Amino acid sequence: MADTKRIVVGITGASGVIYGIRFLELLRGFPEVETHLVISGPGKRTIVEETECSVGEVEALAHRHYDDRDIGAALASGSFRTDGMVIVPCSIKTASAVAYCRSDTLLSRAADVTLKEGRPLILLVRETPLHAGHLRCLLALAEMGVVLLPPMPAFYHRPKQIDDLIIHTLARVLDRLRLPHRLTEEWKGTHPRAPELDPPGA
Repeated sequence: MADTKRIVVGITGASGVIYGIRFLELLRGFPEVETHLVISGPGKRTIVEETECSVGEVEALAHRHYDDRDIGAALASGSFRTDGMVIVPCSIKTASAVAYCRSDTLLSRAADVTLKEGRPLILLVRETPLHAGHLRCLLALAEMGVVLLPPMPAFYHRPKQIDDLIIHTLARVLDRLRLPHRLTEEWKGTHPRAPELDPPGA
């Protein structure tokens, strides 16, 4: 269909692969979105280490999945039109490859293509603490127009379980992709409580 939106999703070996899995699950709720998935070798290992999912089950969440070693795949060409790419989570290794144009894997090549074609590239970089080398890499990415969206938990929405924290971050990703959702409410400003008055005679 002409109105289909192609979104490329990358999953690397950084801790937090549940973000990538839940993101793919959320995108399945958008009938107009076609997902194209690349999982790095370390990403496949982390899926097994951190979740109860198999790699095959995660790949099945996407419309198409690709071997990260297949640098001749469709995603490696700018002529394959997409509406953006999200690497979730993104390791510092992958972030560095993107920042310094080392396109020796399909994942890093697809990210480079996304940038050179002027499409949105969103990286959920998952590393802490950060040393000066990390920060220089992230600055280079920001200067190139990459959206850096580390999965930092927020608490103003009063999360009750881990999935609330995950969904809150992924809702921000959907916002950047201009995909409408009702996962979170629009912020209406703070509503401070009235000061407590001392009881009479106190």
